Amino acid sequence: MNEEFVLDGYSLRILQELQRDARQTVQQLSEAVGLSSTPCWKRIKDMEAAGVIRGYTALVDRQKVGLNLLVVVEANLSQHSEELVQQFERAVAATPQIVRCLSTTGQADYLLTVMARDIQHYEQFLHSTLFKLPGVTHVRSSIVLKEVKSEVRLPVDAGAGLAAPTAPPRTSRRPKAA
Repeated sequence: MNEEFVLDGYSLRILQELQRDARQTVQQLSEAVGLSSTPCWKRIKDMEAAGVIRGYTALVDRQKVGLNLLVVVEANLSQHSEELVQQFERAVAATPQIVRCLSTTGQADYLLTVMARDIQHYEQFLHSTLFKLPGVTHVRSSIVLKEVKSEVRLPVDAGAGLAAPTAPPRTSRRPKAA
């Protein structure tokens, strides 16, 4: 069941607001997007049921919890059989230090984002885990010097050419000229 969920302008504005602050009440959301509470609540529930909204979470500052090292890793596999790819991807999904994994074209088969306390912990992770992932033949690590942008909000207002909601036309009552 891979039906496309149609997002109108109001739904997109609800998504924008939830991404800005998911702790808002339905009343606050409805005021921000220009809907009454019940239709706003129904749209949220429909988007949750359709998987458009996958969940709600807290954004944690990685450095304040001791994850001071951020590493971008290029990984190549020895072969691309379905079985080996699935083994690799399952192992990556089960490894909490790997916070992102992208299957890519180009030089690397996968780009991984890894977080660690420091370079010593990363080196230990490299030898105890990363080199032992199924099928891995090559690993190239790039230590991140500075995060220039780390955005988790999706640009839903610009996505797929969908327009923001338009306000109903206003009518003005001007006195007739005498």
